[in-house]
Amino acid sequence: MRVNISGASPTVGEIDGAGPTPHPRVRQAAAPVIGALGVVFGDIGTSPLYTFKECFSPHVGLPPTQEVIFGFLSLIFWSLILVVSLKYLAFVLRADNRGEGGILTLMSLAGRNTPQSITTLLLILGLIGGGFFYGEVVITPAMSVLSALEGLQVATPVLTPYILPLAVVVLTLLFFIQKHGTANVGRLFGPIMLIWFGSLGLLGLMAIIQHPDVLAAVHPKWALKFFADHKWVGFVALGSVVLAITGVEALYADMGHFGKLPIRLAWFAIVLPALLLNYFGQGALILKDPTAVKNPFFLLAPDWALVPMVIMATLATVIASQAVISGVFSLTRQAVRLGYLPGMTIKHTSESEAGQIYLPFINWMLFAAVLVVVMAFRESSNLAAAYGIAVTGTMVITTILVCCVARYNWDWPQLLVRVILVALLIIDIPFFAANALKLLAGGWLPLALGCVMFTVMATWKWERFLLFRQISRMSMPLEAFIAALAKDNPARVPGTAIYMARTQQGVPHALLHNLKHNKVLHERVVIMTFRTQDIPYVEPDQHVEIERLSDTFWRISATYGFH
Repeated sequence: MRVNISGASPTVGEIDGAGPTPHPRVRQAAAPVIGALGVVFGDIGTSPLYTFKECFSPHVGLPPTQEVIFGFLSLIFWSLILVVSLKYLAFVLRADNRGEGGILTLMSLAGRNTPQSITTLLLILGLIGGGFFYGEVVITPAMSVLSALEGLQVATPVLTPYILPLAVVVLTLLFFIQKHGTANVGRLFGPIMLIWFGSLGLLGLMAIIQHPDVLAAVHPKWALKFFADHKWVGFVALGSVVLAITGVEALYADMGHFGKLPIRLAWFAIVLPALLLNYFGQGALILKDPTAVKNPFFLLAPDWALVPMVIMATLATVIASQAVISGVFSLTRQAVRLGYLPGMTIKHTSESEAGQIYLPFINWMLFAAVLVVVMAFRESSNLAAAYGIAVTGTMVITTILVCCVARYNWDWPQLLVRVILVALLIIDIPFFAANALKLLAGGWLPLALGCVMFTVMATWKWERFLLFRQISRMSMPLEAFIAALAKDNPARVPGTAIYMARTQQGVPHALLHNLKHNKVLHERVVIMTFRTQDIPYVEPDQHVEIERLSDTFWRISATYGFH
């Protein structure tokens, strides 16, 4: 027997106070793409602010000659193509769990059909990757906002003392608006990022027109020549090149907010062309004026446009932080659902997308951690040493897990999977190894944060397993319990007792303890289970199902959407 106790589900139009409004197809297609620009691509979209500058930093120590500039440009170009476009956009994004992405989703998928002998190893790798992602999330907002505001130094050194206080103010505003949800944030940030990427492309194109021979760096021979000429120093330089792709894990973790298609369209139509134009434009500028290595991004802009570009860069880096914040919200919800973190408040901020969420506790804990990092490191160049080791470690783990998914979940041929695995690791492992050299210079920070989160998740999961195993040993089947009561019925007291249960199997322990200690049962006993589905609302006739188990026992299953 099914009973509707909730009434009709409201429609989106009713919630908004207006009826449904039709939208043209073009507008429907463009909206999620613009939203994805504002949430998903903020991190990787602001990499031009610091990547090329760090390639010529003192710890690398390479002069801005044509061969070196072409070598760096070739490495950046092929990193964006091979790692972001092919590995993540074409391959990794295929591995989703009902639209959700992220390293824990990948871990869950990889552990479903793999042999038992390697399942535990995959789970450990997934938790390590999840811990690394938490470490990266703390550094990204600090790195991005500081690097943008440091453009004020290029405008006038007088403003240097105000950079740190301004960074604190900007970060405070960023975390304060998170409660409005990624949909609203995306609508606010999307048009800004569209202007940002347009500015990136335009500034780069203007410099390329003046020095078009820089486009020759697209040829991979320059990357190979770079390693052949500089050997160990070339390997160390990979730690700076990887800054161009540090947003890829956030991109995958944010998949549940907008879906695969808008993310792919935004990347290939807008983000990738703008990034390539800007990087090659910075290379052309340094070819023309080698002294521009001190801050090639801001020196691309004409003098009159410098202050507007600092303002635009600051807005863009705030949005860059949004990508990892949204990603950590999704990752935390996955960890809670999989039993790796305790339950916490999860607020759904969209009437239609289950992936658009806000976690108050995580938001403010992350805010506190970011402020500590900003005050401790104070400059983006100091943070650059800490940046990259966590994301490259997660990239290696992602490669292993997604290849396991391809082999055991998608049934791809074993030889093909092995070839893909080796090809991807040839790219990922050198990036990770080069960043591992930064361990003592600041790379310890994301690793320490990652170790803390790994310990918390592994401990919670294991102790939760031990608890449930003990509970299951003490439980008894509900049908057998009811049958036993029919033979030896205890004393009954007036009223109805409702016992909450996680599953429909077994007798709730509160019921057993009540019977054991009080020696009585109520006249009517209801076992109630709640279930939540990944849709906004459930049809009214599916809300509540009531099953009569005996004259005195009922079982109620209540099913609702995430709203």
